[in-house]
Amino acid sequence: MPGSAADGPAMTLKVNVPVAWLGAGALVPHATVLGEGDRLTYAGPIAAAPPANELLEVDGFLMPGVVDRHVHIRLADPGAVLFGGVTAVRDLGWVPEEIFALANASELPSFTGPVIRAAGPMLTAPGGYPTQERWAPAGTGRELAGPEDAAAAVTELADAGAAAIKVSLNAEAGSTPSDAELAAIVEAAHQRDLPVTAHVQGRGQAERAVGAGIDEFAHTPWTERLPDPLLEAAARTMRMVSTLDILSFGDVTQELRTACDNLVRFRTAGGTVVYGTDLGNGAIPPGIHLREALLLHEAVRMKPEEVLVAMTAGPIAVDGPADLIVLRSDPLVRLEALGDLRMVVRAGRVVSG
Repeated sequence: MPGSAADGPAMTLKVNVPVAWLGAGALVPHATVLGEGDRLTYAGPIAAAPPANELLEVDGFLMPGVVDRHVHIRLADPGAVLFGGVTAVRDLGWVPEEIFALANASELPSFTGPVIRAAGPMLTAPGGYPTQERWAPAGTGRELAGPEDAAAAVTELADAGAAAIKVSLNAEAGSTPSDAELAAIVEAAHQRDLPVTAHVQGRGQAERAVGAGIDEFAHTPWTERLPDPLLEAAARTMRMVSTLDILSFGDVTQELRTACDNLVRFRTAGGTVVYGTDLGNGAIPPGIHLREALLLHEAVRMKPEEVLVAMTAGPIAVDGPADLIVLRSDPLVRLEALGDLRMVVRAGRVVSG
């Protein structure tokens, strides 16, 4: 049964499973993962594992916890997100005072939810997206007043603990930042080693993002079919966050077709795709979103292991985070196994299972 992340003290945790996926190309049968506190100390064959006092024998497929790189966590239940197999999220748009406080709280053992990294508010033009949206409270958009103000906004957010800088290039919902403001945002963010992610919506906005040196599309572009040369340029320096099901909610729409076509060609050009759902915006379920994973597999033609790589932050490794999930069956054989959780471990504590 689900419980609090603080149900027990941090301890030596030893999990034996029939099979563990440690990362791309690393499938280990009869595996052990060992953790001390919130870090891992061993991952490999049972036969070579050091002894430990606490031992869990779990029948299933062990893998890293899932990371959702596009959420609005204040519009969701953090506990349900964690118990659903997502052990880390990145929030891409909320009131800075609220979201940075929540991100700090997520580092504490008493927090019931995933670890949260946050961008804070979207940087936008006066009256631009999302300042007029009903879902967005005041402060979710930071309206810019020129390049100097844009650079100052980045500095403010970096000082507050932002993990990324998000810019709104939604020309269908109002004005967007100028090219000079975009240049100032990118320069200031990169000086602080922060990536810039962009919501692009409307003709020509993806091209502006690529030209400005932005690092990531916060959504797969869906409002226009992007030309191959643009996608090839993007693939050299950018990555895309998937957010496909938000365009259809299980149906088939023209927006979904356009996005999948763009994403397939972006991948063909060598681009990197990461998993994100836009949780909190519409009827997206908390936790692992199976429809999103299946769209990556079936519509974008990613192999099951490629989907798992997109859904995780990296391999299970010594000194890595003790954030793990165990599925009842093997998603490399049948990706639908992602929808059948047996256990969730967050920061070395079993929180579900």
